[in-house]
Amino acid sequence: MKKIFALTLGVLTAIGGFVDIGDLVTSAQVGARFGLSLAWVTVVGILGIMVFAEMSGRVAAASGRSTFDLVRERLGPRLGLANLTASMGVTGLTFIAEIGGIALALELATSVQRFLWIPIVAALVWLVLWRVKFSIIENAFGLLGLGLIAFAVAFWQMGPDWGHLAEQAATFAKPGDEDWSTYAYYGVALFGAAMTPYEVFFFSSGGVEEGWSERDIPVMRANVFIGFPLGGLLSLGIAGAAALTLGPLGVDVSSLSQVGLPVATELGKIGLAVALVGFFGATFGAACETGLSVGYSISQYFGWQWGKYVTPTQASRFHAMMLLSAVLAAVVLLTTIDPIMVTEFSVVFSAVALPLTYLPILIVANDEDYMGKHTNGVLANFFGSVYMVIVVVASVAALPLMVWTKMGQ
Repeated sequence: MKKIFALTLGVLTAIGGFVDIGDLVTSAQVGARFGLSLAWVTVVGILGIMVFAEMSGRVAAASGRSTFDLVRERLGPRLGLANLTASMGVTGLTFIAEIGGIALALELATSVQRFLWIPIVAALVWLVLWRVKFSIIENAFGLLGLGLIAFAVAFWQMGPDWGHLAEQAATFAKPGDEDWSTYAYYGVALFGAAMTPYEVFFFSSGGVEEGWSERDIPVMRANVFIGFPLGGLLSLGIAGAAALTLGPLGVDVSSLSQVGLPVATELGKIGLAVALVGFFGATFGAACETGLSVGYSISQYFGWQWGKYVTPTQASRFHAMMLLSAVLAAVVLLTTIDPIMVTEFSVVFSAVALPLTYLPILIVANDEDYMGKHTNGVLANFFGSVYMVIVVVASVAALPLMVWTKMGQ
């Protein structure tokens, strides 16, 4: 049983990274508009985050220090500050969206306006981050997020033509009424969502929280190779269910209530209730993940004491950063800004920030002074180099596509 719970860090990271509020809506929107013709992007994103999460986790296990801590030390304060600024911009936007996403899920379950939930949710997230043990956070919300399996079950129950869907996914064929520029925009957005920078920082720092050492590298790899593909499969299940249910109706998915329609149609009230639990678990887990990432990254850059393995009084600035982030998120959301719109911006800017995030990880993972015998092998460097080319292309294309397509309209 202990080994099973050891995998929940990867489950939490995967669900929080792949299936947060933005991906819930984006996957459903892409499925409804493009079918599974963009499924290949999700697969590419899964492989990419696995490559760099494995490096990041191996850095933590081999050195006993988090990736961001070593990035600043290895590459210097200026490049470290550029990395911090880029990653915190994306992580801050995502944290705001996740707080809003929890409020949307509660609104859907209770019919109480999300604006009444926002202050309560922000306070609850901060309270959990302040008082609840790291192991409880990863176990509880990682497992609650598995309620999203309801989408995969609903997708299966629909009895799709698997051959047609496989052909659609393999041929990269867009629907005839969609422009290639819009197709490319959503491809970049999906890729940015899959490889969001905070995932590797959270995963690495979480490994330090759990006291990983060299003997824990197999457990770390199990986290990566089980957790992240699970998150990707859940995303594909959401897209597939939307493709079969919402696509023929021409539904333009723009709200969380529309995302749940395929499950409600196929599995009824019980299935929808399970999906709502998954909504809450995934968004709350992602809020905890991004909130912790804010505290981790800022504290590690400035050399402050950090982590939930020490008392709040010993890591007061770490906890102050998370409190400030929760207050800021609530203030922004109470301006009536749409949380889903915030997330759409965050995934595009995530794509822009990818090179600043992943190049330093690749450099540190090849440094024998930190890694000893656990430096990258030929295979890790090959895939790391290939993905650096991909993330640079995505980074360069993201903003022009966003402007040209008016955010996929």
